[in-house]
Amino acid sequence: MWSDDEEQGTEPVEATWEEHSQFYRSFSRFMSVSEHDRREMVRVFFIEQDVPVLESSDIDFVPTNMLSGFFLHTHKAEVKMPSGEVDKPVIDDNHDGTVSIRYEPKEEGIHELAVKYNGEHVQGSPFKFHVDSISSGYVTAYGPGLVHGVTGEPAQFIISTKGAGAGGLQMAVEGPSKADITYHDNKDGTVSVSYLPTAPGEYKISVRFGDKHIKGSPYFAKITGEGRKRNQISVGSCSEVTLPGVISDNDLRSLNASIQAPSGLEEPCFLKRMPTGNIGISFTPREIGEHTVSVKRLGKHIANSPFKVNVCEREVGDAKKVIVTGNALKEGKTHQDNVFSIDTRNAGYGGLSLSIEGPSKAEIQCTDKDDGTLNIAYKPTEPGYYIVNLKFADHHVTGSPFTVKVSGEGTNRQREKIQRQREAVPITEVGSQCKLTFKMPGITSFDLSATVTSPGGVSEDAEIQEIEDGLYAVHFIPKELGVHTVSVKYKQIHIPGSPFQFTVGPLKDTGAHLVKAGGPGLEHGEQGVPAEFNVWTREAGGGTLAISVEGPSKAEIEFKDRKDGSCDVSYVVSEPGDYRIGLKFNDRHIPDSPFKVYISPAMGEAHKLEVAQFPTGCVQADKPAQFMVRKNGAKGELDAKVVAPSNNEDDCFIQLIDQDQYSVRFYPRENGIHAIHVKFNGVHIPGSPYRIKVGKDDVDPAAVHASGKGLGDVKTGEKTDLIIDTCNAGAGTLAVTVDGPAKVAMDCTEVEEGYKVRYTPLLPGHYYMTIKYNQMHIVGSPFKINCTGESLAEAGGQETSSVIVETVAKVSKGGNRTGVILPIFKSDASKIQSKGMGLKKAYMGKQNQFTINAGDAGNNILFVGIYGPKGPCDEVFIKHTGRNQYTVNYLVRERGDYILLVKWGDDHIPGSPFKVEV
Repeated sequence: MWSDDEEQGTEPVEATWEEHSQFYRSFSRFMSVSEHDRREMVRVFFIEQDVPVLESSDIDFVPTNMLSGFFLHTHKAEVKMPSGEVDKPVIDDNHDGTVSIRYEPKEEGIHELAVKYNGEHVQGSPFKFHVDSISSGYVTAYGPGLVHGVTGEPAQFIISTKGAGAGGLQMAVEGPSKADITYHDNKDGTVSVSYLPTAPGEYKISVRFGDKHIKGSPYFAKITGEGRKRNQISVGSCSEVTLPGVISDNDLRSLNASIQAPSGLEEPCFLKRMPTGNIGISFTPREIGEHTVSVKRLGKHIANSPFKVNVCEREVGDAKKVIVTGNALKEGKTHQDNVFSIDTRNAGYGGLSLSIEGPSKAEIQCTDKDDGTLNIAYKPTEPGYYIVNLKFADHHVTGSPFTVKVSGEGTNRQREKIQRQREAVPITEVGSQCKLTFKMPGITSFDLSATVTSPGGVSEDAEIQEIEDGLYAVHFIPKELGVHTVSVKYKQIHIPGSPFQFTVGPLKDTGAHLVKAGGPGLEHGEQGVPAEFNVWTREAGGGTLAISVEGPSKAEIEFKDRKDGSCDVSYVVSEPGDYRIGLKFNDRHIPDSPFKVYISPAMGEAHKLEVAQFPTGCVQADKPAQFMVRKNGAKGELDAKVVAPSNNEDDCFIQLIDQDQYSVRFYPRENGIHAIHVKFNGVHIPGSPYRIKVGKDDVDPAAVHASGKGLGDVKTGEKTDLIIDTCNAGAGTLAVTVDGPAKVAMDCTEVEEGYKVRYTPLLPGHYYMTIKYNQMHIVGSPFKINCTGESLAEAGGQETSSVIVETVAKVSKGGNRTGVILPIFKSDASKIQSKGMGLKKAYMGKQNQFTINAGDAGNNILFVGIYGPKGPCDEVFIKHTGRNQYTVNYLVRERGDYILLVKWGDDHIPGSPFKVEV
């Protein structure tokens, strides 16, 4: 065995046993050998039990069990030079949790520095920097602010003008947000520059001297928004106009209205009942002049529509006339209300929207004084810089966005983050074996069921296999290309994440909005016990998945890749309290992230409790239901509450039946899936919260589909719509949310096949439309919508618009058709094979048989009919034996010639109709 001195170019020296041996104990498997990048000794481990007892110290021995040691390179860095060659910088461990990177460039031009930790790029990596060969007499710039930064934190760099002579210095920072620039002359020929970016993205920094760019200018800095938290409120202020004519309440629900400005901008507007009994509209005036209001029922104008409305100058919302007062827009304090006032009395009509972004999600309260003025109070929990966007009628008020420096004590929340690269899975082909895996520990597979619906609308049961304890896989073989819907249910209730989108063939879209996550670890957990959840990235393509856990204590996060586009994540925290779990894919939050999770104290006595006689199936609304809880000797207080789909909470009635048993009675008031929280001494008992279906209506988000131009490419200032088909999905709560560069005017009206949503975007960019049915995403939600065109409002942080509708059950579609809608079948009857004596000859009073093989004929319905001399035969029995194979038996009681018809959907199979002699 040799030491590692040969790496230094010195003469190799034989290693000694004493230098390189050490005892091996089993716990060292769990220890991190190298915390920072440094030279490590080669080790040979031997197990204590295998060391013989030595009589004399001069007797050698050879261990019977050898284990080789290893260490991790945790920090790695490399520089890509302009020539394309890669160079290694020097990494110095500062022994304080940080490292310094030193590099001596050998070429002039743009270099790329990649910094990795445990094989993953650190935030902002790879970094770009410019190297020039100027020694003196020219203006140069250097510093981290020219390369990278974080929103809400000052980015700094230095400009050196030593020996450059006379000339004016000019600086500009362009990017996704306004960035305040400050500078300080150091009186030594250098200037320190600082700018404060308020939104993530790429910023262009121009430095000019004597009207010419200095060498390397413009610089491009990558600003990330990691760890920033946003909160927003909106206060509506609309102009109201009464329209002639009396409309009943039933008619009002079937009407929709839109208003067109003189410039052609058309937006949906809201209809409301006025005190006079007439209908009126609410809208935000954006222009002076005559507007046209169209009120339609099922696409046709009502009487007197379109109406003319004249808007005068004082009614148009003007953000410049909004007066904002208060020191809270300059500085604030943590853990207290910081108040400022807004006066919109002279600013016309317009909605007010406020968003606050910073190190914590600041709680916002709005007090409307009903006279055009209001007070806004925000309460941050962490110190640092906050960005306040304040817009009126979709334009920034004077001074917005405001940068607020918040001081004070933080909450000492600790954050742990891991990053993993996700590879894109191979394209799935028609006819191949498809698999979707999920982990649900502690359940029985008997209660699991799965169905797969093809793009053509054909639903089939899918097979579920238990791969290992708690890990399940849904298997199916697709028969066509396109997006399939996979529904997975446990005790007739969709599991978290279901219904799933599963694309057969090339992916139409990729990105964070197509990542799904679900599992108990995103809902609740227990201190010191691993909390688990699933993440499905298959539909999103390849990218980087970042998982962060933030709360009162640091989390230990474990990640297991299932190599099929899904993964299993578990985390353990040592302190109870509120935690936030952030899931980002390619630096963008996935839907519903960050997740709020309450980690309860250690279960203690609560683990002894068990539930009995829990209602099976579904219970009825507005009728009491109950179950039993056995204490099994535990000492403490029992409490319970029921949480409805609308998030309304109600206490349960608990009654002591005997010394060790309680009756828990609850009274659900809504249809839908309720959660029943049962706690003992403030801690969830095993299995809590329990989910139960209330009501007979089988609300199924997997049956809801969205389509239309409004989900594709749209243009600013143009009203666009989409149809949400709720036929056969039951009655539920439809919630549509649009998140994008600006708020959108949006409404939702009932149509025959479901509901029509209309909206008008005002800013170009990407919008994400979330469609939920009874709080569950429909397949494809959120939808990514690309908007182009001119800016009709001012940008300033992401803004959210939403509309919620209580739907009615729909079962018809188009014309006067009623009942169930048949799916669109794709089949070919000519590929069906039939055989058996029963196709030619039959015997009286006996079972006559033949078989049908439709395995290659696609999907459809088999129809068999037999007609004889005196009418139909006595009985026909069709049995499906699997994979579109059928056995047909029939019984006849009269002699003569019979006609046998066999159809696959609307088409006869080859040979049909058959002539049968009896």
